Amino acid sequence: MTNPFDRADGSYVVLRNARAEYSLWPAGIAVPDGWEVVHAEDSRQACLDYVENQAA
Repeated sequence: MTNPFDRADGSYVVLRNARAEYSLWPAGIAVPDGWEVVHAEDSRQACLDYVENQAA
């Protein structure tokens, strides 16, 4: 079975915590406490682009 965190063709969301740290998170897996979804379900690349644009 493929690790859902490593799937290039998977669907992801972007999470952010109170320290403004971002995490790419597989869609459909429960969001851990202390994190919130800041970018809705999308492709892996679109989520990575979103995070990169936040740092710019």
